[in-house]
Amino acid sequence: MAYRRISPEAADILQHYLLNQPCVSAVKVYERNQDAAICYIGKREDIILILQRFSFQMVSASEYVWRNSGRQLNRRYKEKIIQKVILRMGSKLFLPAPLRDVFIVCKSMKYICKGICTFWKRKIEVSVLDGTAIAVSLLRGNIGTAGSVMFLLGIGEVLEEWTHKKSVNDLARSMSLNIGRVWVLTDGKEILADADEIRKGDSVVVRMGSVIPFDGVVIGGTGEVNQAALTGEALPVSRESGGFVYAGTALEAGELVIRVTETSGSNKYEKIVRMIEESERLKSSAESRAAHLADRLAPYTLLGAGVVYMLTRNAQKALSVLMVDFSCALKLAMPIAVLSAIREAGMHRITVKGGRFLEKVAEADTIILDKTGTITRAHPTIAKIVPFNSRSQEELLGIAACLEEHFPHSMARAVVREAQKRGIDHEEKHSKVEYIVAHGISSMVNDSRVIIGSYHFVFEDEGCQIPEGMRQRFEELPEEYSHLYLAVEGRLAAVICIEDPLREEAADVIASLKKSGFQKVVMMTGDSERTARSVALKAGVDEYYSEVLPEDKAAFVEKEKAEEKTVIMVGDGMNDSPALSVADAGIAISDGAQLAREIADITVDADHLSGLVDLKSISDRLAVRIQKNYFSIIGINSLLILLGAGGLIQPTVSAFVHNASTLAISLNSMKNLLD
Repeated sequence: MAYRRISPEAADILQHYLLNQPCVSAVKVYERNQDAAICYIGKREDIILILQRFSFQMVSASEYVWRNSGRQLNRRYKEKIIQKVILRMGSKLFLPAPLRDVFIVCKSMKYICKGICTFWKRKIEVSVLDGTAIAVSLLRGNIGTAGSVMFLLGIGEVLEEWTHKKSVNDLARSMSLNIGRVWVLTDGKEILADADEIRKGDSVVVRMGSVIPFDGVVIGGTGEVNQAALTGEALPVSRESGGFVYAGTALEAGELVIRVTETSGSNKYEKIVRMIEESERLKSSAESRAAHLADRLAPYTLLGAGVVYMLTRNAQKALSVLMVDFSCALKLAMPIAVLSAIREAGMHRITVKGGRFLEKVAEADTIILDKTGTITRAHPTIAKIVPFNSRSQEELLGIAACLEEHFPHSMARAVVREAQKRGIDHEEKHSKVEYIVAHGISSMVNDSRVIIGSYHFVFEDEGCQIPEGMRQRFEELPEEYSHLYLAVEGRLAAVICIEDPLREEAADVIASLKKSGFQKVVMMTGDSERTARSVALKAGVDEYYSEVLPEDKAAFVEKEKAEEKTVIMVGDGMNDSPALSVADAGIAISDGAQLAREIADITVDADHLSGLVDLKSISDRLAVRIQKNYFSIIGINSLLILLGAGGLIQPTVSAFVHNASTLAISLNSMKNLLD
């Protein structure tokens, strides 16, 4: 390469290019020495050919890729630490003693003023302890000691800030929006397009149950938008023409046409970073307890230093006590432990939106699993199409796919995939599509009213009839399949039989969940009693409920919570959203409905239901790590206070060991919890 040391941007572009190659599973690029470690599948010659084809001029990546990769952040903080060390050593070697003393005194004003301001507000926090220790050292003429203390405090501050920002940014990247295709309104027609092709000023259509892909202004339609993930608002907000909507929020009801004002992924990313840093609702109670305990202990440290001085009349011993506080370690190690656990969950393709939810998973004793797409495979397939009129199977499937492609549900995707497999062109021939949660879809196709959905929706709500002479065919429908009913102008047109087989790992996962501490594993489904009973027996759940509506699932969660149970809900559809909202922790399947994923507190990979077991293990081990951190922090710092009060260590040694132990505990908190 032509570079002596490639830039962070160039390193990220190279990494982005390699990760997009089908044969590459993992990449790490080292920009300082222009090396890359590549894990790949296949022949060595193939990866060499890929590298030969690469050039920075030919390959580009969006600004979002390199702006938020974390590489620039790491370089910035490394350089900060290097600068501090060079400045410290340079002042000792080259500055005359009088000038060095003046420099230290001037620098100390920052710490002393901060301590005074904090004390003036009637608070006794770490800044008061630091300011007091530095001021006492200066008054006693120990300017070198004051300089060493400030150097150690400065290094500690940089390391703490770096560790925290890195943890937050790693988490934010795992939660960033990832939307593949969107509906674009062009010349009055809706066209399905890649999200990467959307530009500022384009108009996109968002329907109920979908995540809003870009920031924009509403130019058509009305809807109720759930902004909880960004603003913390409990209730959805109404949006109509002229209103502004944000990327990553979910449309709970209605339909919106949005003029895009911002396409950069960094916009969403920055909002997530702020959410993680500011949102108290995401913090675990362990983090909150640590922060409150840290604030309460600071006055006692100051009081202890005063008592030591009164008893010994030795300022050096009192300073050694002042150099130790519990606050730094408690306020840093606990959040880092939680953020690192969330990052590790991301490595297992589990997205967790806050430490509070890991804590709830660790405490949970009841877990409720939806059947379709959760206990059964996430990709159901069409087994059979049974016509009830003179139209062909292909024509009926095309009508069904035309309606279903607008809604991200596992059964809807099965219909669309089958149409594509058979090469059926299901162009848009319908008017506005209406979706009724947990029931079905209705629209007008070629001036005929068409509905598709459940038995309850088609026959009971809509009052559709079975054509004359077709009753026996209807009663002979194969019972081993789930049924999707298509009706035209009030008469049954077809029944689509969907094969929804049990996941191979489902029984083992449920058995593991029971062993991990769940006292009750429940399955709930809208399917018939016959189908539910069969799946429940194979899966090994404790209880099952069939033919339930969304409100029934939510009511069951509320009933369990009223009995003082901690309840986890796992689902993938829009009909699971009410239960996901009211559960102590809602878990969505990654390829389920976007609304379910947005409302849920945790998302697990659809390909591996065993992620639930990994999630439980991470949560349980995080609880153990937090307890160990408490004992370590209190034990080490208490020992330092006793050694300082006994005159066995100097203030600089006390400060060094305190900062070193804080960093060591924090680094240990960043280790993976699972083997």
